[in-house]
Order: sequence, then structure tokens, then C-alpha cells
Amino acid sequence: MSFTKTTEQASKYEHLEQMSVNELLTNINKEDQQVPLAVEKALPQIEKLITVVVEKMKKGGRLFYIGAGTSGRLGIVDASECPPTFGVPFDLVIGLIAGGDSAIRKAVEFAEDDRNQAWTDLQSHQINENDVVIGIAASGTTPYVIGGLEQCKQNNITTGGITCNAGSPLALVPDYPIEVVVGPEFVTGSSRMKAGTAQKLVLNMISTATMIQLGHVKGNKMVDMQLSNVKLIDRGVHMIMSEIPVSYETAAELLKQHGSVRKAVNHFLNT
Repeated sequence: MSFTKTTEQASKYEHLEQMSVNELLTNINKEDQQVPLAVEKALPQIEKLITVVVEKMKKGGRLFYIGAGTSGRLGIVDASECPPTFGVPFDLVIGLIAGGDSAIRKAVEFAEDDRNQAWTDLQSHQINENDVVIGIAASGTTPYVIGGLEQCKQNNITTGGITCNAGSPLALVPDYPIEVVVGPEFVTGSSRMKAGTAQKLVLNMISTATMIQLGHVKGNKMVDMQLSNVKLIDRGVHMIMSEIPVSYETAAELLKQHGSVRKAVNHFLNT
């Protein structure tokens, strides 16, 4: 198929090595400001995908992200932050990267070119029709991602896709494609920049809106968050104090006894 890979078109800027630090920062920032505007245009697509993710999760399904390189790492970051932020099981949102966990820190050569590996990776998690798989690829051409989504569709598994090129192969495969077209990068072809930022913003929306819809936020607070350090414990104490009329010491004791803001508040209100 023929389409324009805008993420790999020449940068609007020349002679970057001759720019001062201030010029570099100003121009990078100028380009970055276009990203949320591009995301805004894709909000209807993002909404459709989130709606089906919520429906599937309410029925016991899980959410998988598959990607290579920067895209894969972004999926893993988003997935790994769901348990501490929302108190959900570690295997409710799962990020998979071409080349396996070693590729998180160091690129694995040619891993993204295997069209069958993503399906193998998904099968190791007993992927099934209750789950949703979202493929992430800035270029929209990554074989690992496209092959994985194709095999998901063959097995009646709901699919989504996030890409930064309009009309790419990736946009044609999933049930719910998301296209966030950010244009050429400041450094030609460096899609970890605007494209990476766009993908991160979309992933933030998917996981956050989904978890809110599933009831893991009350008001505007992370009432199910894991209390994994002193900062979060202190935050939890103040959340309790904002919900019920108790002292810091009492709130801290309630939190210690019940293990979460939600349980501590519910216990107080029901006794």
C-alpha cells in the first residue's frame, strides 16, 4: 500500500548542530506544542476504544499493549503504573515489547520484524476473547505489532491501535484504530520525540479513564493506590482527613489497619 510516513519526513529545521541551546529548546518546545492539538483531533477514536476496554474489563477481561522500541517501552510504563496508582492486580494491564524484557533497556536487533512473536508472547498469558489488545507503533508499519493484531482478530480478540501516521497498515488492522498525526520530528525520523509524546498522552487517557470508569477513583483521589512509600502513606492520611473528621494520628492508624484509603473511610462511616 502507499501512504506518507510523516513521522519520517525531513525536519522543518536545518543545521541543528549550529543552533544554541536556547534555540534548540525553543524549537523543540514549538514542535511539542502541536502534540496535544493532534491528540484532540483523535478524541472520538480514543473514546470508542476506551468504551470497549471498560466493557471487557467489567466482564473480567484484561488489557494488553504490544509494541517495539519506544512504543513498546511506553506501553510497559503505562501498564506498570496501574497497580500502584489504582490498586489493581499487576496482571490486569500488561505491556509486551518485541525482544522481551531485555529490550526494555537495550534494543534487540530485528525483534520488531517477527510477525509471529507477538502472538506467541500473548499466548504465554493465556490471551482470550475477554481481553483487549492495543498495538502501538508510531510508524504504523511494525511487523511485530501488525502480525500480533492480525492473529488476535483471527481469534476473535478485540483490538486497538495507536499510530502517528495517517492511513498506515496499522490503522487498517484493528477494530479501533487511533491516528495521532504529529508531523515530522525535530530530528528527522526520531519518533521518540513528538510521536512518543503523543503515544504517552493517549496511553495516559486510556488507562486513567478506564480506571475511573471502573471505580478506582473517588472524587478526584486515588483511593485504591498502593501505600508503597512514606510519601504515599502521608498522601493517603490526608485523603482520609479530607473525607472524614479525624485527626492526622487517627487517620494514620485507620490507614495502617485497613491498608487503603477507601477501606479506611468505609470502615469509619459504617461503624
